[in-house]
Amino acid sequence: MSELRIDNPFGGQDTVVPKTSGNEIDAMLTGAKAAQKQWRTTTLADRLALAEGALGAMIASTESIAADISNMMGKPLTQARGEVNGMVERAQTMMRLAPDALADIHLRPKEKFERRIVKEALGVVLDMPAWNYPLLTAVNAVFPAVLAGNAVVIRHSPRSLLCGEHFARAFRKAGAPDRLVQAVMCDHQVAEGLVSDSRIDHVVFTGSTFGGHRIQLAAKERFLHPALELGGNDPAYVAADADVDKAVDNLVDGACYNAGQSCCAVERIYVHASVYEAFLEKAKVLVSGYVMGDPFDAKTSLGPIAQPHHVGELEAFVADAAAKGAHVIAGGSRASLSGRGRFFQATLLGNCNHDMNIFRGESFGPIVSVMKVSTDEMALEKMNDSSLGLTASVWTSDRERASRFASALECGTVYMNRCDSLDPELPWVGVKDSGRGVSLSALGFDALTRPKSIHFRLAW
Repeated sequence: MSELRIDNPFGGQDTVVPKTSGNEIDAMLTGAKAAQKQWRTTTLADRLALAEGALGAMIASTESIAADISNMMGKPLTQARGEVNGMVERAQTMMRLAPDALADIHLRPKEKFERRIVKEALGVVLDMPAWNYPLLTAVNAVFPAVLAGNAVVIRHSPRSLLCGEHFARAFRKAGAPDRLVQAVMCDHQVAEGLVSDSRIDHVVFTGSTFGGHRIQLAAKERFLHPALELGGNDPAYVAADADVDKAVDNLVDGACYNAGQSCCAVERIYVHASVYEAFLEKAKVLVSGYVMGDPFDAKTSLGPIAQPHHVGELEAFVADAAAKGAHVIAGGSRASLSGRGRFFQATLLGNCNHDMNIFRGESFGPIVSVMKVSTDEMALEKMNDSSLGLTASVWTSDRERASRFASALECGTVYMNRCDSLDPELPWVGVKDSGRGVSLSALGFDALTRPKSIHFRLAW
Protein backbone atom coordinates (compact mmCIF):
# COMPACT_ATOMS: atom_id res chain seq x y z
CA MET A 1 0.00 0.00 0.00
CA SER A 2 1.41 3.41 -0.95
CA GLU A 3 1.61 6.07 1.71
CA LEU A 4 1.93 9.81 2.25
CA ARG A 5 4.55 11.03 4.71
CA ILE A 6 4.31 14.28 6.68
CA ASP A 7 7.60 15.42 8.19
CA ASN A 8 7.51 16.87 11.70
CA PRO A 9 8.59 20.56 11.54
CA PHE A 10 10.23 20.28 14.96
CA GLY A 11 12.19 17.24 13.92
CA GLY A 12 10.21 14.53 15.67
CA GLN A 13 8.63 11.43 14.23
CA ASP A 14 7.01 11.73 10.81
CA THR A 15 3.29 11.13 10.37
CA VAL A 16 2.56 8.37 7.86
CA VAL A 17 -0.87 8.11 6.22
CA PRO A 18 -2.04 5.36 3.85
CA LYS A 19 -2.79 6.85 0.44
CA THR A 20 -6.34 6.36 -0.81
CA SER A 21 -6.27 4.19 -3.93
CA GLY A 22 -8.03 4.99 -7.18
CA ASN A 23 -10.55 2.20 -6.60
CA GLU A 24 -11.25 3.49 -3.11
CA ILE A 25 -11.79 7.01 -4.40
CA ASP A 26 -14.19 5.71 -7.04
CA ALA A 27 -16.20 3.92 -4.36
CA MET A 28 -16.14 7.02 -2.15
CA LEU A 29 -17.57 9.29 -4.81
CA THR A 30 -20.23 6.83 -5.92
CA GLY A 31 -21.14 6.23 -2.30
CA ALA A 32 -21.30 9.94 -1.57
CA LYS A 33 -23.80 10.46 -4.40
CA ALA A 34 -26.00 7.68 -3.02
CA ALA A 35 -25.75 8.95 0.56
CA GLN A 36 -26.66 12.47 -0.47
CA LYS A 37 -29.80 11.39 -2.31
CA GLN A 38 -31.08 9.95 0.94
CA TRP A 39 -29.72 12.72 3.16
CA ARG A 40 -31.38 15.52 1.19
CA THR A 41 -34.79 14.12 2.17
CA THR A 42 -34.13 14.32 5.91
CA THR A 43 -35.48 17.07 8.15
CA LEU A 44 -33.37 19.92 9.41
CA ALA A 45 -34.00 18.63 12.93
CA ASP A 46 -32.35 15.34 11.99
CA ARG A 47 -29.40 17.15 10.43
CA LEU A 48 -28.95 19.36 13.46
CA ALA A 49 -28.99 16.30 15.72
CA LEU A 50 -26.28 14.64 13.63
CA ALA A 51 -24.18 17.82 13.62
CA GLU A 52 -24.53 18.10 17.40
CA GLY A 53 -23.39 14.52 17.83
CA ALA A 54 -20.43 14.94 15.50
CA LEU A 55 -19.35 18.11 17.26
CA GLY A 56 -19.55 16.33 20.59
CA ALA A 57 -17.32 13.56 19.25
CA MET A 58 -14.72 16.11 18.14
CA ILE A 59 -14.82 17.89 21.48
CA ALA A 60 -14.20 14.56 23.21
CA SER A 61 -11.14 14.08 20.98
CA THR A 62 -9.70 17.54 21.60
CA GLU A 63 -6.35 16.34 22.92
CA SER A 64 -5.66 13.85 20.13
CA ILE A 65 -6.74 16.34 17.47
CA ALA A 66 -4.55 19.09 18.93
CA ALA A 67 -1.58 16.73 19.18
CA ASP A 68 -1.97 15.71 15.54
CA ILE A 69 -2.01 19.36 14.47
CA SER A 70 1.14 20.11 16.47
CA ASN A 71 2.96 17.10 15.04
CA MET A 72 1.95 17.76 11.43
CA MET A 73 2.41 21.52 11.13
CA GLY A 74 4.20 22.64 14.29
CA LYS A 75 1.52 24.77 15.92
CA PRO A 76 2.13 25.10 19.68
CA LEU A 77 -0.20 22.72 21.52
CA THR A 78 -1.89 25.53 23.44
CA GLN A 79 -2.76 27.22 20.14
CA ALA A 80 -3.90 23.91 18.64
CA ARG A 81 -6.31 23.46 21.53
CA GLY A 82 -7.50 26.99 20.89
CA GLU A 83 -8.19 26.06 17.29
CA VAL A 84 -10.41 23.20 18.45
CA ASN A 85 -12.37 25.73 20.52
CA GLY A 86 -12.64 28.06 17.53
CA MET A 87 -13.90 25.19 15.38
CA VAL A 88 -16.59 24.46 17.98
CA GLU A 89 -17.71 28.10 18.00
CA ARG A 90 -18.02 28.18 14.21
CA ALA A 91 -19.95 24.91 14.05
CA GLN A 92 -22.32 26.02 16.80
CA THR A 93 -22.86 29.37 15.09
CA MET A 94 -23.77 27.74 11.78
CA MET A 95 -26.10 25.33 13.58
CA ARG A 96 -27.80 28.25 15.29
CA LEU A 97 -28.18 30.17 12.01
CA ALA A 98 -29.35 27.19 9.95
CA PRO A 99 -33.12 27.24 10.66
CA ASP A 100 -33.58 30.79 9.43
CA ALA A 101 -30.89 30.68 6.73
CA LEU A 102 -32.25 27.48 5.13
CA ALA A 103 -35.93 28.31 5.46
CA ASP A 104 -38.05 28.81 2.35
CA ILE A 105 -38.48 32.41 1.24
CA HIS A 106 -42.19 33.20 0.97
CA LEU A 107 -43.07 36.04 -1.37
CA ARG A 108 -45.87 38.53 -0.91
CA PRO A 109 -49.31 36.92 -1.25
CA LYS A 110 -50.70 36.70 -4.75
CA GLU A 111 -54.29 35.58 -5.24
CA LYS A 112 -54.61 32.00 -6.54
CA PHE A 113 -50.87 31.39 -6.48
CA GLU A 114 -48.27 29.93 -4.18
CA ARG A 115 -44.82 31.43 -4.71
CA ARG A 116 -41.74 30.65 -2.68
CA ILE A 117 -38.03 30.00 -3.06
CA VAL A 118 -36.64 26.72 -1.80
CA LYS A 119 -32.95 26.34 -0.94
CA GLU A 120 -31.88 22.95 -2.27
CA ALA A 121 -28.67 21.06 -1.53
CA LEU A 122 -26.01 21.08 -4.24
CA GLY A 123 -25.09 17.38 -3.96
CA VAL A 124 -21.54 16.27 -3.15
CA VAL A 125 -19.27 19.03 -1.85
CA LEU A 126 -15.50 18.62 -2.15
CA ASP A 127 -13.96 20.53 0.75
CA MET A 128 -10.23 21.26 0.33
CA PRO A 129 -9.01 22.94 3.54
CA ALA A 130 -5.60 24.48 4.20
CA TRP A 131 -2.92 23.23 6.58
CA ASN A 132 -2.32 26.43 8.56
CA TYR A 133 -5.69 26.29 10.34
CA PRO A 134 -6.71 22.74 9.47
CA LEU A 135 -9.85 22.71 11.61
CA LEU A 136 -11.07 26.25 11.00
CA THR A 137 -10.69 26.11 7.23
CA ALA A 138 -12.48 22.74 7.16
CA VAL A 139 -15.40 23.50 9.45
CA ASN A 140 -16.39 26.52 7.33
CA ALA A 141 -17.76 24.06 4.76
CA VAL A 142 -18.25 20.68 6.48
CA PHE A 143 -20.94 21.55 9.00
CA PRO A 144 -23.01 24.00 6.92
CA ALA A 145 -22.80 21.68 3.91
CA VAL A 146 -24.20 18.75 5.90
CA LEU A 147 -26.86 20.95 7.48
CA ALA A 148 -27.92 22.07 4.00
CA GLY A 149 -28.39 18.46 2.87
CA ASN A 150 -25.10 17.81 1.08
CA ALA A 151 -22.60 14.97 1.32
CA VAL A 152 -19.00 16.03 1.92
CA VAL A 153 -15.69 14.65 0.73
CA ILE A 154 -12.78 16.24 2.62
CA ARG A 155 -9.44 16.33 0.87
CA HIS A 156 -7.14 17.97 3.37
CA SER A 157 -3.78 19.49 2.56
CA PRO A 158 -0.94 16.92 2.45
CA ARG A 159 0.55 18.84 5.39
CA SER A 160 -2.49 18.12 7.65
CA LEU A 161 -4.19 15.00 6.28
CA LEU A 162 -5.24 13.51 9.62
CA CYS A 163 -7.61 16.41 10.29
CA GLY A 164 -9.92 15.32 7.48
CA GLU A 165 -10.24 11.90 9.06
CA HIS A 166 -11.06 13.47 12.44
CA PHE A 167 -14.13 15.10 10.88
CA ALA A 168 -15.17 11.95 9.03
CA ARG A 169 -14.73 9.79 12.13
CA ALA A 170 -16.77 12.20 14.26
CA PHE A 171 -19.71 12.03 11.86
CA ARG A 172 -19.51 8.25 11.74
CA LYS A 173 -19.55 8.09 15.53
CA ALA A 174 -22.60 10.34 15.54
CA GLY A 175 -24.46 7.89 13.29
CA ALA A 176 -24.13 9.55 9.89
CA PRO A 177 -25.31 7.54 6.88
CA ASP A 178 -22.54 5.53 5.28
CA ARG A 179 -20.24 7.74 3.18
CA LEU A 180 -22.03 11.00 4.00
CA VAL A 181 -18.80 12.57 5.29
CA GLN A 182 -15.53 11.04 4.08
CA ALA A 183 -11.84 11.93 4.03
CA VAL A 184 -9.60 11.15 1.08
CA MET A 185 -5.82 10.99 1.44
CA CYS A 186 -4.12 12.04 -1.77
CA ASP A 187 -1.55 14.31 -3.37
CA HIS A 188 -2.20 17.49 -5.37
CA GLN A 189 -2.41 15.75 -8.74
CA VAL A 190 -5.11 13.35 -7.58
CA ALA A 191 -6.95 16.22 -5.87
CA GLU A 192 -7.14 18.14 -9.13
CA GLY A 193 -8.64 15.03 -10.70
CA LEU A 194 -11.37 15.06 -8.05
CA VAL A 195 -12.32 18.59 -9.06
CA SER A 196 -12.89 17.46 -12.63
CA ASP A 197 -14.96 14.39 -11.62
CA SER A 198 -18.63 14.74 -12.57
CA ARG A 199 -19.72 13.24 -9.24
CA ILE A 200 -18.44 16.34 -7.46
CA ASP A 201 -21.08 19.08 -7.51
CA HIS A 202 -19.25 21.89 -5.74
CA VAL A 203 -15.70 22.68 -4.64
CA VAL A 204 -14.57 24.75 -1.65
CA PHE A 205 -10.82 25.44 -1.69
CA THR A 206 -8.73 27.26 0.91
CA GLY A 207 -5.09 27.88 0.10
CA SER A 208 -2.65 29.96 -1.89
CA THR A 209 -3.49 32.10 -4.91
CA PHE A 210 -1.37 29.70 -6.97
CA GLY A 211 -3.44 26.79 -5.67
CA GLY A 212 -6.63 28.64 -6.52
CA HIS A 213 -5.50 28.97 -10.13
CA ARG A 214 -4.79 25.22 -10.21
CA ILE A 215 -8.29 24.46 -8.95
CA GLN A 216 -9.81 26.81 -11.50
CA LEU A 217 -7.88 25.08 -14.28
CA ALA A 218 -9.00 21.67 -13.04
CA ALA A 219 -12.63 22.83 -13.23
CA LYS A 220 -12.37 24.50 -16.63
CA GLU A 221 -14.16 21.74 -18.57
CA ARG A 222 -17.13 21.83 -16.19
CA PHE A 223 -19.70 24.44 -15.25
CA LEU A 224 -18.37 24.58 -11.71
CA HIS A 225 -17.82 27.81 -9.86
CA PRO A 226 -15.33 26.81 -7.12
CA ALA A 227 -15.36 28.84 -3.93
CA LEU A 228 -11.79 30.08 -3.45
CA GLU A 229 -10.47 31.45 -0.18
CA LEU A 230 -6.94 32.45 -1.09
CA GLY A 231 -4.02 34.49 0.18
CA GLY A 232 -3.71 37.84 1.85
CA ASN A 233 -1.24 40.70 2.22
CA ASP A 234 -3.31 42.38 4.85
CA PRO A 235 -2.63 46.02 5.78
CA ALA A 236 -3.16 47.98 8.98
CA TYR A 237 -3.11 51.72 9.61
CA VAL A 238 -2.21 53.19 12.99
CA ALA A 239 -3.58 56.72 12.98
CA ALA A 240 -2.24 59.63 15.01
CA ASP A 241 -5.03 59.28 17.58
CA ALA A 242 -4.67 55.51 18.07
CA ASP A 243 -4.02 53.90 21.42
CA VAL A 244 -0.47 52.92 20.50
CA ASP A 245 0.02 50.42 23.30
CA LYS A 246 -3.08 48.44 22.36
CA ALA A 247 -2.34 48.76 18.64
CA VAL A 248 1.16 47.35 19.11
CA ASP A 249 -0.05 44.49 21.29
CA ASN A 250 -2.68 43.43 18.79
CA LEU A 251 -0.75 44.03 15.58
CA VAL A 252 2.38 42.18 16.66
CA ASP A 253 0.19 39.25 17.71
CA GLY A 254 -1.73 39.56 14.44
CA ALA A 255 1.53 39.26 12.51
CA CYS A 256 3.21 36.53 14.57
CA TYR A 257 0.44 34.27 15.91
CA ASN A 258 0.72 30.76 14.45
CA ALA A 259 4.23 31.81 13.37
CA GLY A 260 2.59 34.28 10.97
CA GLN A 261 1.14 31.44 8.93
CA SER A 262 -2.30 32.88 8.32
CA CYS A 263 -4.06 34.21 5.25
CA CYS A 264 -5.33 37.16 7.30
CA ALA A 265 -2.13 37.80 9.23
CA VAL A 266 -1.09 41.45 9.39
CA GLU A 267 1.67 41.91 6.82
CA ARG A 268 1.85 45.65 6.12
CA ILE A 269 1.60 48.21 8.92
CA TYR A 270 1.36 51.91 8.06
CA VAL A 271 2.00 54.13 11.07
CA HIS A 272 1.39 57.84 11.24
CA ALA A 273 4.63 59.78 11.56
CA SER A 274 3.59 61.27 14.92
CA VAL A 275 3.50 57.86 16.61
CA TYR A 276 5.94 55.96 14.37
CA GLU A 277 8.95 55.90 16.71
CA ALA A 278 6.83 55.02 19.73
CA PHE A 279 5.25 52.18 17.78
CA LEU A 280 8.61 50.70 16.77
CA GLU A 281 10.03 51.01 20.28
CA LYS A 282 7.13 49.10 21.81
CA ALA A 283 6.99 46.59 18.97
CA LYS A 284 10.66 45.71 19.40
CA VAL A 285 10.05 44.63 22.98
CA LEU A 286 7.18 42.36 22.01
CA VAL A 287 8.81 40.88 18.92
CA SER A 288 11.99 40.13 20.87
CA GLY A 289 9.96 38.35 23.55
CA TYR A 290 8.73 35.41 21.49
CA VAL A 291 9.95 32.02 22.70
CA MET A 292 10.82 29.46 20.03
CA GLY A 293 10.55 25.89 21.18
CA ASP A 294 8.96 22.48 21.21
CA PRO A 295 5.28 22.81 20.22
CA PHE A 296 4.40 20.57 23.18
CA ASP A 297 6.15 22.88 25.67
CA ALA A 298 3.69 25.29 27.31
CA LYS A 299 6.34 28.05 27.30
CA THR A 300 6.60 28.02 23.50
CA SER A 301 4.94 31.02 21.87
CA LEU A 302 6.53 30.68 18.43
CA GLY A 303 6.41 27.28 16.76
CA PRO A 304 8.43 26.02 13.80
CA ILE A 305 7.63 26.85 10.18
CA ALA A 306 5.41 24.15 8.70
CA GLN A 307 6.57 24.06 5.08
CA PRO A 308 10.29 23.51 4.39
CA HIS A 309 10.44 25.95 1.47
CA HIS A 310 8.93 28.82 3.43
CA VAL A 311 12.05 29.38 5.52
CA GLY A 312 14.09 30.29 2.46
CA GLU A 313 11.28 32.51 1.18
CA LEU A 314 11.19 34.41 4.47
CA GLU A 315 14.96 34.91 4.36
CA ALA A 316 14.63 36.25 0.84
CA PHE A 317 11.90 38.71 1.87
CA VAL A 318 14.07 40.10 4.67
CA ALA A 319 17.20 40.27 2.51
CA ASP A 320 15.32 42.11 -0.24
CA ALA A 321 13.86 44.59 2.23
CA ALA A 322 17.23 45.24 3.87
CA ALA A 323 18.88 45.78 0.48
CA LYS A 324 16.23 48.38 -0.32
CA GLY A 325 16.63 50.35 2.90
CA ALA A 326 14.58 48.55 5.55
CA HIS A 327 15.93 48.51 9.10
CA VAL A 328 16.07 45.02 10.60
CA ILE A 329 15.24 45.98 14.19
CA ALA A 330 14.76 42.46 15.57
CA GLY A 331 15.16 38.92 14.28
CA GLY A 332 15.47 38.39 10.56
CA SER A 333 17.04 34.94 10.35
CA ARG A 334 16.26 31.25 10.28
CA ALA A 335 16.93 29.41 13.52
CA SER A 336 16.93 26.03 15.21
CA LEU A 337 17.19 24.71 18.75
CA SER A 338 20.39 22.69 19.10
CA GLY A 339 20.00 21.83 15.44
CA ARG A 340 16.39 20.76 15.86
CA GLY A 341 13.38 22.28 14.12
CA ARG A 342 12.98 24.76 11.26
CA PHE A 343 12.24 28.12 12.81
CA PHE A 344 12.25 31.70 11.66
CA GLN A 345 12.84 34.36 14.27
CA ALA A 346 10.07 36.81 15.03
CA THR A 347 11.19 39.79 12.97
CA LEU A 348 10.58 43.54 13.04
CA LEU A 349 11.34 45.62 9.95
CA GLY A 350 11.17 49.42 9.98
CA ASN A 351 11.51 51.98 7.18
CA CYS A 352 9.69 49.71 4.72
CA ASN A 353 8.24 50.85 1.40
CA HIS A 354 6.37 49.51 -1.60
CA ASP A 355 9.51 48.78 -3.60
CA MET A 356 10.10 45.85 -1.26
CA ASN A 357 8.77 42.38 -2.00
CA ILE A 358 7.54 42.05 1.58
CA PHE A 359 4.93 44.72 0.78
CA ARG A 360 4.01 43.26 -2.59
CA GLY A 361 3.46 39.54 -1.89
CA GLU A 362 2.26 37.21 0.83
CA SER A 363 4.89 36.25 3.40
CA PHE A 364 3.91 33.24 5.49
CA GLY A 365 5.97 33.91 8.57
CA PRO A 366 6.36 36.00 11.76
CA ILE A 367 7.47 39.27 10.17
CA VAL A 368 6.22 42.68 11.36
CA SER A 369 6.81 45.19 8.53
CA VAL A 370 6.28 48.89 9.21
CA MET A 371 6.14 51.96 6.97
CA LYS A 372 5.83 55.59 8.05
CA VAL A 373 3.02 57.67 6.51
CA SER A 374 2.17 61.34 6.92
CA THR A 375 -1.58 61.44 6.19
CA ASP A 376 -4.73 59.33 6.19
CA GLU A 377 -4.89 59.73 2.43
CA MET A 378 -1.40 58.32 1.98
CA ALA A 379 -2.23 55.37 4.23
CA LEU A 380 -5.41 54.57 2.29
CA GLU A 381 -3.64 54.75 -1.06
CA LYS A 382 -0.91 52.39 0.11
CA MET A 383 -3.33 49.98 1.78
CA ASN A 384 -5.20 49.52 -1.52
CA ASP A 385 -1.97 49.17 -3.51
CA SER A 386 -2.07 45.36 -3.58
CA SER A 387 -3.34 42.57 -5.79
CA LEU A 388 -4.81 40.91 -2.69
CA GLY A 389 -7.76 42.00 -0.60
CA LEU A 390 -8.76 39.85 2.35
CA THR A 391 -8.83 42.03 5.48
CA ALA A 392 -7.62 45.45 6.62
CA SER A 393 -7.60 47.17 9.99
CA VAL A 394 -7.75 50.81 11.10
CA TRP A 395 -6.49 51.77 14.53
CA THR A 396 -8.07 55.00 15.70
CA SER A 397 -10.29 56.50 18.39
CA ASP A 398 -12.42 58.11 15.69
CA ARG A 399 -15.26 55.94 14.40
CA GLU A 400 -15.87 58.31 11.50
CA ARG A 401 -12.28 57.88 10.33
CA ALA A 402 -12.73 54.10 10.45
CA SER A 403 -15.98 54.43 8.48
CA ARG A 404 -14.30 56.51 5.79
CA PHE A 405 -11.60 53.90 5.42
CA ALA A 406 -14.13 51.07 5.43
CA SER A 407 -16.02 52.54 2.50
CA ALA A 408 -12.85 52.93 0.42
CA LEU A 409 -10.77 49.88 1.33
CA GLU A 410 -10.71 47.12 -1.29
CA CYS A 411 -11.04 44.04 0.87
CA GLY A 412 -13.56 41.61 2.31
CA THR A 413 -13.39 42.59 5.99
CA VAL A 414 -12.53 45.92 7.60
CA TYR A 415 -11.68 46.03 11.31
CA MET A 416 -11.52 48.95 13.68
CA ASN A 417 -9.12 48.38 16.57
CA ARG A 418 -8.76 44.63 16.01
CA CYS A 419 -7.21 42.32 13.43
CA ASP A 420 -6.50 38.72 12.48
CA SER A 421 -9.87 37.65 13.78
CA LEU A 422 -13.06 36.14 12.45
CA ASP A 423 -16.62 36.44 13.71
CA PRO A 424 -18.59 33.45 12.31
CA GLU A 425 -21.78 35.52 12.20
CA LEU A 426 -20.11 37.76 9.61
CA PRO A 427 -19.38 36.52 6.07
CA TRP A 428 -15.78 35.69 5.22
CA VAL A 429 -14.98 36.88 1.72
CA GLY A 430 -12.02 38.05 -0.33
CA VAL A 431 -11.71 40.37 -3.30
CA LYS A 432 -9.07 40.71 -6.03
CA ASP A 433 -6.71 37.72 -5.96
CA SER A 434 -7.77 36.82 -2.43
CA GLY A 435 -10.53 34.73 -3.92
CA ARG A 436 -14.26 34.63 -4.42
CA GLY A 437 -17.27 33.18 -2.72
CA VAL A 438 -18.64 33.46 0.80
CA SER A 439 -18.29 31.25 3.84
CA LEU A 440 -19.79 31.45 7.33
CA SER A 441 -22.68 33.68 8.45
CA ALA A 442 -26.20 33.14 7.17
CA LEU A 443 -24.92 33.99 3.70
CA GLY A 444 -22.59 31.01 3.83
CA PHE A 445 -25.54 28.67 3.37
CA ASP A 446 -26.40 30.36 0.08
CA ALA A 447 -23.06 29.19 -1.31
CA LEU A 448 -23.90 25.58 -0.40
CA THR A 449 -27.42 25.54 -1.81
CA ARG A 450 -29.16 26.50 -5.04
CA PRO A 451 -32.47 28.33 -5.27
CA LYS A 452 -35.48 26.56 -6.74
CA SER A 453 -38.57 28.60 -7.63
CA ILE A 454 -41.95 27.18 -6.62
CA HIS A 455 -44.65 28.74 -8.81
CA PHE A 456 -48.01 27.01 -8.27
CA ARG A 457 -51.34 28.11 -9.70
CA LEU A 458 -53.82 27.01 -7.06
CA ALA A 459 -57.01 28.01 -8.82
CA TRP A 460 -58.16 29.13 -12.26
